[in-house]
Amino acid sequence: MKLNLDKQESEFLNRVIAHWEKENMLSAEQAQTLRNSAEVKGFDWMRLAKYSFWVALVCGAIAVGSLIISDKVINWIKSLYYTPDIFISVGAGLLASGAFYLGRYRQKRYPERVFSNEATIFTGILFTACCIAYLGKAFDNGSGHYSLLFLLSVFVYGFLGWKLNSRLIWLFALVSLGSWFGTETGYQTKWSYYFLGMNYPLRFVLFGLVLLAACYILKGRKWIAQFWELTYVVGLLYLFVSLWLMSIFGNYGQLEDWLQVKQISLYYWGLIAMAVAAGFTFYGLKTKDAIAREFGITFVLIFIYTKYFEYLWSHIPYTLFFAILAASFWLIGRRAERIWNLNT
Repeated sequence: MKLNLDKQESEFLNRVIAHWEKENMLSAEQAQTLRNSAEVKGFDWMRLAKYSFWVALVCGAIAVGSLIISDKVINWIKSLYYTPDIFISVGAGLLASGAFYLGRYRQKRYPERVFSNEATIFTGILFTACCIAYLGKAFDNGSGHYSLLFLLSVFVYGFLGWKLNSRLIWLFALVSLGSWFGTETGYQTKWSYYFLGMNYPLRFVLFGLVLLAACYILKGRKWIAQFWELTYVVGLLYLFVSLWLMSIFGNYGQLEDWLQVKQISLYYWGLIAMAVAAGFTFYGLKTKDAIAREFGITFVLIFIYTKYFEYLWSHIPYTLFFAILAASFWLIGRRAERIWNLNT
């Protein structure tokens, strides 16, 4: 049975075989045998399956929304208004448990059905969120301290993700952790614009740094090995998206205050963001950390083009603006092509 590869994988395999043949690591007959052991698949059915399940979930949500518009359903929902929140919470919890059990069962029985299994797990995640939300309503004392619900979600999703070995659930644990941090700092300051002198983007710069520090401390630990790379990527996303927002808005908490200053006066935030991105790029190249390198390079470009749009959009003719933009992307493409050719 031949190995079924897509076009890019096949090209990579052929380059590797050609290199081994050139270095006399393989004979001509062995190289040809290896080439004949693989074939290019005609259509990417996995990608179709992935998108189909996502479209199915979206269409299902639309169908539910359309159903809710019905007068009969609206009247039925009104009758549920007096249903105790704890009952709704328990019901959602049972549905979530059923979805997780079914998803886990399908993963063991049909491991090749990756996307349908993940869709089942995702349904359980949504019911879990509903369960926690109504549990909070049931025990609400009017304090407005709903960040505790996000904290509870961190532990619930974290445990479920670890127990079910699901990266998707673990991702929601990390999202819940960020949501808890944002709402908790807001609650502690009575929802003012600053926490210890920091607006929200600056807070999440620190949050991303702490999450990345935790990743480096926990690297190599067996219990987080399955989720380490995902946690690392999410930490980098928190850090770099926050730095990008800082490069635009600075440490201003109100839009009205930000509109009163010239964008050029916030240049130092852009320099800081650029320095951090360049630092991660250098670190990635030095240590062969592909994730850090790619994040660094990507956000260096994002920071550069963000400033380009900020400073020149309304100051030079659009023809020249887009001509410079096109030329810069062409040069980047040429440079990337040369690097790619050197590596092949």
